[in-house]
Amino acid sequence: MVEAILIIAAILAGLGFLLAFARFVMAPHAVDRVVAFDGLTIISMSAIVLIALLMGRVVYLDVALVYALLSFLGVIVIARYLEKGE
Repeated sequence: MVEAILIIAAILAGLGFLLAFARFVMAPHAVDRVVAFDGLTIISMSAIVLIALLMGRVVYLDVALVYALLSFLGVIVIARYLEKGE
């Protein structure tokens, strides 16, 4: 039962990734692309956590944590860059 719920969550995360990627590609402004990119990274982190749960590997949780920190720093850097450009 738990594995079925995790598989459904993975399918929903994949659907969310596709929708966020479509927004990233078709965004009219750079700020919209940054928000879509942040959404993509959040969905990717959730996918890594789901894989860790399905495979029973705790190491993947550390990978997701490092990825979250790098993603946060990247979004902050891009936001600062866009703020100075306007």
